[in-house]
Amino acid sequence: MTFIWTLALILFFTKVAGDLSVRLGQPSVLGKLLIGIILGPAVLGWVQNDEFVHYLSEIGVLLLMFLAGLETDLDQLKRNWKSAFAVAIGGIILPFIGGYGAAAAFGLDTSFALFMGVVFSATSVSISVQVLKDMDRLNSREGTTILGAAVVDDVLVVILLAVMMSLLGGDTETSIGLLIGKKAIFFVAVAAAGWLIVPWFMKLLGKMKVTEPVVTTALVVCLGFSYFAEIMGMAGIIGAFAAGLAISQTDVRDKVEHKIEPIAYAVFVPVFFVSIGLNVSFDGVLSQIGFVVVLTLAAVVTKLLGGALGARLTGFNTRSSFAIGSGMISRGEVALIIAAAGLESKLLAQEYFTSVVIAVIVTTLVAPPLLKAFLSQGKKETTDNK
Repeated sequence: MTFIWTLALILFFTKVAGDLSVRLGQPSVLGKLLIGIILGPAVLGWVQNDEFVHYLSEIGVLLLMFLAGLETDLDQLKRNWKSAFAVAIGGIILPFIGGYGAAAAFGLDTSFALFMGVVFSATSVSISVQVLKDMDRLNSREGTTILGAAVVDDVLVVILLAVMMSLLGGDTETSIGLLIGKKAIFFVAVAAAGWLIVPWFMKLLGKMKVTEPVVTTALVVCLGFSYFAEIMGMAGIIGAFAAGLAISQTDVRDKVEHKIEPIAYAVFVPVFFVSIGLNVSFDGVLSQIGFVVVLTLAAVVTKLLGGALGARLTGFNTRSSFAIGSGMISRGEVALIIAAAGLESKLLAQEYFTSVVIAVIVTTLVAPPLLKAFLSQGKKETTDNK
């Protein structure tokens, strides 16, 4: 029954930490991430990243991205597709160079250094989504560009990872053509399903004489899209986001959002935030502190500048460009999954795994206050100009 106590601790302390963070002028998500480090093995050791926490956190991030899809203005997303693509490209090239350069500077061999570049090319905007939602900016030009860039980034980094594992990891069975083909099939399939099947499915099952048929059907669509994304080599969060976009075009959008948001934020999303911090361990870090600092600085600066450059070249002003760049900084669970895959395929040395995890966690902690600062500055400028 210890899992009940674990859940009670997580739910209580995430709310307290989130409240304290807001009172100190920071996004609530920053406090929730930090409390994960404090409750976890790195400090108090009260909560472990066990199977129970892992599965709840997986559901949490899927629901978070599903709600983001529900709230996204699809027309705005379509209008900003060029910016999203440019931001994704800039946010891959510079971090790849930065990750490779930092690793090479500390004497890692070429294959390890190249893989480090791939790890820090990744982006996870699930944390940025929470900041955008808190500030009511999810449907702003900046918000939709960040979301669109995250989708493009996920596709390109997965392909880059496959190429790297094929060339350096001994995975000769990986076909790049097949990999790209699966991505294309995914997008065609979810677009067709979202347009033709989801509205019909929601209407059909929504008529069932049972409790909350519409909400349950929406969750089935979310989880089904997420599972399909996973088997097609995509991150599950992309499938959840696509499911949210599909349901946002139906007449039950508001009902679904109103019902699912309390479920997500009462239980599952807090566990996801805490799970990020649970990955931190300080064992053996002191011997690599210089490497951790350089790697973290490279990860933050290159993603910020790469994303900002892509946004600036496609018409955003300087402040908005840096807001978009800061929204792309977090590597989150995506980079952790890539790092684990690299460890298994011998592309990442065991002795550097903890350092990489800490650098990933720091990028996730840095993103929320930076994004809030740039968005708040823009809001103040707008107010001053009225």
